[in-house]
Amino acid sequence: MPAARVTLADDLDLLLAVMPRNIRAKIEENPQYHSLLEIVLDLGRIPEARYPGSIEELSEHPVSLEELNYVVSRVARFGDDNRAGIERTLHRISAFRNRSGSVIGLTCRVGRAVFGTVDIVRDVVESGHSLLLLGRPGVGKTTLLREAARVLADDFGKRVIIVDTSNEIGGDGDIPHPGIGRARRMQVPTPGNQHGVMIEAVENHMPEVIVIDEIGTEAEALAARTIAERGVQLIATVHGNTLENLLQNPSLSDLVGGLQSVTLSDEEARRRGTQKTVLERKLPPTFNVVIEIQEKDRLAVHHDVASVIDYSLRGFPFSPEVRIRTGDGSVEVHKPQDRDEAAPAVEAAGPARGSWAAHRRGKRKNLRVFPYGVGRVRLERAIRNLGVPVVVSADAEKADVILILKSQEKRQSKRLREIEARGVPFHLIRSNTATQIENFLRSIFSLQETGPVEEIALQEAEVAMIKVLDEQKAVELAPRNSGIRRLQHLLADQHGLRTESKGREPYRRVVIHPS
Repeated sequence: MPAARVTLADDLDLLLAVMPRNIRAKIEENPQYHSLLEIVLDLGRIPEARYPGSIEELSEHPVSLEELNYVVSRVARFGDDNRAGIERTLHRISAFRNRSGSVIGLTCRVGRAVFGTVDIVRDVVESGHSLLLLGRPGVGKTTLLREAARVLADDFGKRVIIVDTSNEIGGDGDIPHPGIGRARRMQVPTPGNQHGVMIEAVENHMPEVIVIDEIGTEAEALAARTIAERGVQLIATVHGNTLENLLQNPSLSDLVGGLQSVTLSDEEARRRGTQKTVLERKLPPTFNVVIEIQEKDRLAVHHDVASVIDYSLRGFPFSPEVRIRTGDGSVEVHKPQDRDEAAPAVEAAGPARGSWAAHRRGKRKNLRVFPYGVGRVRLERAIRNLGVPVVVSADAEKADVILILKSQEKRQSKRLREIEARGVPFHLIRSNTATQIENFLRSIFSLQETGPVEEIALQEAEVAMIKVLDEQKAVELAPRNSGIRRLQHLLADQHGLRTESKGREPYRRVVIHPS
C-alpha cells in the first residue's frame, strides 16, 4: 500500500486553559509538552502529568479542594458516567467522587484528532461491509472510528450518523469537533439508553452508515443486529481484545454469530471425526469483518467472520491478514497464505525431535496431535498463538503424537496401553497450562523456548488469572523485567483480562484486573 500521511490536531491550549496557573506553567516548560497524555489531580496528592514512558510531578504541594473546584467550574457539566469535556474539543475530564458526591479527583485526558490513520484499512471501510474493531483501551479504536466516519461522509458523500455516548468521537458540546467532517452526531443522554438512540438514528434520520463507540450490553448487540438487517453499514468498537474473547462473551457473541451446542447423528460425527455434541455458529454475524488492533500500527483483519468461526470450531486454525504501518508511513499487508506457505520451511529447518519425527515425515502438511488429559481449547489457542501447522485430532489412532499429562501417563489406563501398543509416540507435559503446551509446540518446530524464569512468571500469571476470574478482584504479580511483563500482558490479553504496569524499576510489576 502507498505511504499514508498522518497528522495530529490536539487543541492542547484549550485543555491547559482550564488548569490552575502554576500547573499550566509547569507543563508548558516540559520539552515533551506536545506528547502529553493526561493530567492527574487527586485531592491531597502531588499533581502529575503523564507522558509516554514518564511521569512528571507538577508541584511541590498537594492538590487542594480549591484547585479541583477551579477546574470543575471551567468544564462542561458532568454526566451520569462522571465524564465532562471542553466545548468543541476531544479532551475528556473524568471525576472521582466521595460518598457524598463531591469531586475529590480528576483525570484530564488529552484528546487528539488523528488524520490519516484510516488508510491502513481504507479499502475495508470503503467496501460497505459492517466492521467491528477490537483492542485494549488506548490502542486507537476511537481514533480509527472517527477517521472512518469522516472519510465516508466527506470523501464518499454518505449519510453518516455517529451515536456518541461519551462524546469521545465528536467531542463535548452541542457543536461537534471538525474531526468528524460532515458526519452527523447524536448524543446519548445516559449510557443505558445507547441502544434506544441506535434504533432512533435508523428510524428518524435514514443513515447509510452508523458509527458506534463501545457496544457493551446484550441490548446494544440486539440493536446492532436490527440495524444491520435493515441494510445499514455498521462501524463499531466493542469490549475485548480478540475475536476469541468476543466469542466467549455470552452477552456480545451474537455480534459475530454466537455459539450453540448441536448434537450430531452417529454418521455425521464419524464423518467429521468429532464427538456427537459439538459447538456451531448460531446465526449469521452482525459484522462481516473484525479488526483486532494489536498495536497502534499493527492490525489483524478477519475478512470473512462466518468462515473464520466455522473453521475454528472444526479444529482448523484460521490466520487473519496482518497489516503493519512501517516507519515511512507505508503499509505492509501479510496475507494468511503467505504465512501458511512459510510453515513447512520452518518445520524442515529444525532438527528431528523425538520418536514421532520419522512417523510424521512426508505424510501430511499438518501435524495431528491428540490431547490426552490436556485441555483441547488451550491446545487450540496455543496453536493459533504460535501459528504452527498443527491440527487437533479427534482420533488417537490417527494422530502423529499424543500430548499427555504426566499424571495421566502414570496411571496406565487400559485405553492408554492400547494406544501405546499401536506405536503412536507420546509427549509428556507436567501440567495442563498454556505455558507447558506452548513449550511442547516450540520444541517440535524448533521455536525459541521460554527459559525457567519466563516459565515461572507465566505460570504465576496463569494462577493469578484464575483467581481474578473466580473472585473478580485485581491481583498484583511479582516485579519482573520489561520483557517478562510484556509476556504477562499478552497472556492476560488472550483471556480478555485488563492489565497495567505499576511501580518504578526495578520493582515495576503487572496488575491483572477483571475484564
